[in-house]
Amino acid sequence: MQITVIGTGYVGLVVGACLAETGNDVIGADTDATKIENLHRNILPIYEPGLDDYVERNQSHGRLTFTTDIPQAIAAAEVIFIAVGTPPDEDGSADLRHVLAVAEQIGRHASREIVVVTKSTVPVGTAAKVEEVISQHARWPVHVCSNPEFLKEGAAVEDFMRPDRVVLGVSTDHARSVLAELYAPFLRTGKPILFMDVASAELTKYAANAMLAARISFMNEIANLCERVGANVDLVRKGIGSDSRIGAAFLFPGPGYGGSCFPKDVKALVRTSRACGAPLGVLEAVEAANERQKRRLFEKLGGALGDSLNGSRVAVWGLAFKPQTDDMRESPALILIDQLLEAGASVVAHDPVAIPEGRRRLGDRVAFAETSYAALEGADALVIVTDWNEYRHPDLKRIKTMLKRPIVVDGRNLYDPAKMRSLGFTYLSIGRSEG
Repeated sequence: MQITVIGTGYVGLVVGACLAETGNDVIGADTDATKIENLHRNILPIYEPGLDDYVERNQSHGRLTFTTDIPQAIAAAEVIFIAVGTPPDEDGSADLRHVLAVAEQIGRHASREIVVVTKSTVPVGTAAKVEEVISQHARWPVHVCSNPEFLKEGAAVEDFMRPDRVVLGVSTDHARSVLAELYAPFLRTGKPILFMDVASAELTKYAANAMLAARISFMNEIANLCERVGANVDLVRKGIGSDSRIGAAFLFPGPGYGGSCFPKDVKALVRTSRACGAPLGVLEAVEAANERQKRRLFEKLGGALGDSLNGSRVAVWGLAFKPQTDDMRESPALILIDQLLEAGASVVAHDPVAIPEGRRRLGDRVAFAETSYAALEGADALVIVTDWNEYRHPDLKRIKTMLKRPIVVDGRNLYDPAKMRSLGFTYLSIGRSEG
């Protein structure tokens, strides 16, 4: 098929590259000329494992091209994916200006009967708005559908190529037929393709992310309770995760969720629910709990350093909100670093891939170390924010000799508290009484 993906950010680039990998001819269109020029040279705007190989291979084979000529890309398409940004407004609702601007261009420049798929995360009712805008200008039948993405940053290529399920909101037989054919190569292992009405598909994305966010905040609250009553959250997690009705995923405590999806989607769903007169009090509590949790690492470090926090030097391991990505949007590290700087501390940070993004966001307010151990030189304490693999089994004795004071605040519970105590560390973790 001839596919056009409008928007070459995180979602659009993954979608385009993966569809090209299965033999489709894909055009990635974007108004950012610098981004498109870099993509022509296989320079990606994001870090995502495996994506660079897909982009380079499919460009070299002619299946994947990039352009700033959006009208031409629209005219060439049988199927158009809208994958532009939907940033939150000040009230938390999704900003649909970019989506609707693309819809207008589709209406003006479509040259045949087409299927238009909203891939951006958008609130219920967006597809209807897109269809209304397109219909004001369209000369050909246009079938507007919803196909929410469920891509985990750090595993997005694998998630697209081998999805748990594909959710498709359609309203016509033509759209159903086209999208069933398009997605057939990805579902050969028998995973389901779930056709439903458009509104249900739009809500499914928000509901899924809200459920996962709720599990994270719930477990963080349980972890905080564990510290108060002398329980071990690792054991509690295993105890409840072994229940088949609950399962083990997303029950690891930490410094709060971040990234481009959970914070934005929870806010947007809360805003939608209020506007509809059906407020989601549970999600409002989830959001509040997450904001509190992002400040727990600073509280723990402040308790360990006391009055000497002002003027101290703190090493921070991990800037990205999760491993295998350079995404720092809503990262707990940003909250921690702001708190440390406001308290008069200096910060030296390390991250395996997110240092360029850290420099862009933080400038010269923070020092950056090229290796994890280099960040420890002269530091009074270490705080671990992101659970990158290279932080899981470091030389603990070396860490102790490099730190001026043997203080480790572990926001990911990577180390054994008893072992850390035996080595002479002041070790503070999340939800474990030993720390």
